[in-house]
Amino acid sequence: MRRLKVLVVDDSAFSRRTITRMLEGLECVEVVGYATNGEEGVHKVATLKPDLVTLDLEMPKMDGFTLLRILTVRYSTPVIVVSALSSADKVFKALELGALDFVAKPSSGASNDLLLIREDLQQKVLQFVSLGVPRLKQPHLPSHERAREGAGAAVPGVAGQSPFDLVAIGASTGGPPALQFLFSAFERAYPFAVVVAQHMPSGFTHAFAERLNRASLFEVKEAADGDLVIPGRALIAPGGSNLVLEVRDGRTVARVVPPTDADRYVPSVDVMLESCAAIYKKRMIAVILTGMGNDGTRGVRKVKEQGGFVIAESDETAVVYGMPREAAATGLVDRIVPMQCVHREILAKGSFS
Repeated sequence: MRRLKVLVVDDSAFSRRTITRMLEGLECVEVVGYATNGEEGVHKVATLKPDLVTLDLEMPKMDGFTLLRILTVRYSTPVIVVSALSSADKVFKALELGALDFVAKPSSGASNDLLLIREDLQQKVLQFVSLGVPRLKQPHLPSHERAREGAGAAVPGVAGQSPFDLVAIGASTGGPPALQFLFSAFERAYPFAVVVAQHMPSGFTHAFAERLNRASLFEVKEAADGDLVIPGRALIAPGGSNLVLEVRDGRTVARVVPPTDADRYVPSVDVMLESCAAIYKKRMIAVILTGMGNDGTRGVRKVKEQGGFVIAESDETAVVYGMPREAAATGLVDRIVPMQCVHREILAKGSFS
């Protein structure tokens, strides 16, 4: 089995050396070179033809965004962004431009703190290796501004009735831009609640929820313990924690709980879906979007046991057809559709006009 060829692009000599040592700690990885800025990065990619690039966004001469556009469009080279927590908005912009995933670099300024990303970086690279070294697949979704085209004029507020009360969504690699597309596609806040488990580290989901809120007519917020699950509101599971639902005094509320040793992925889609199915039974829709691994498969089984409806993103648009494929393999998924059709399937289930 040939080793994965990785190029490290970072203007910090310490970061380059540290990231290189982390990657070379994996037997299946070969660091074939490094670049100190975007211009050098383009040249190195053209000559070394790496399978994967790790990229810092803030660099001299040519910044990471410009390099990212070139790598994804011209070379179809997968990119993992290594960026500080303080640059959350920049990270999400990079994901929208085609970055495969990101690793949160400590923003304390202490050089040794960079060692804290070892486990996360190695895990994401190993997941990529498990895909068999594919070239980057672009989903070719319409822009977020075009997502509502053909759906009618935007209508503020929650209106109408629905045969279901909850849409529960799970996503991982490639999920942030897919979720932004999905939320922007709804032309109003419909009479159902939404909960989301997107694999993401602690500290990023607050900014992510705010970003979704700006693109949606739903009220989107990072879930806090005790938040009411109500029509027109979307709760995003906080990074590093699990989101579960429970009934208190006749009302459904969110609980934010720490993960257990059994939770391989966090926030866990399985844990969230199982708690949702126990409460909403046939009055819920589960949606499994792009992502590596099999998180959500156990939850899909529970949703179907309770009579719920399941939608999975198709291979046509999924950046990584892992989680949706594993869900579909259960034989329990009701609809398998490309990303641009997911919101239509949700609305069709409710017979919204």
